[in-house]
Amino acid sequence: MLCAVYKTRKKEGMYLYVPKKDHFEDVPEALMETFGRPELVTIIALEKREKLGMIDKQKLIDELTEKGFYLQMPPKEDNLLEQHRESLGLSKNPDKKF
Repeated sequence: MLCAVYKTRKKEGMYLYVPKKDHFEDVPEALMETFGRPELVTIIALEKREKLGMIDKQKLIDELTEKGFYLQMPPKEDNLLEQHRESLGLSKNPDKKF
């Protein structure tokens, strides 16, 4: 099984996987509007790959088969300020006083 991988300029680390190049018919219109103009990154032969970075290969195959697309969201970023405040014994969010 082949799949095409697209990135967006709107959000770093967000990728859209579809079963064929330029096959966006199954992607909801609202998602396409949010995603913006897709930019082709690569075409992957899934049967030749054991691992796909942070994606579960079987989940990707299932989503492509069932929904016709898979959306990879960027990993959640750690809030370093909150972590630092907690390490000092402070609350995560300082009280805001104006």
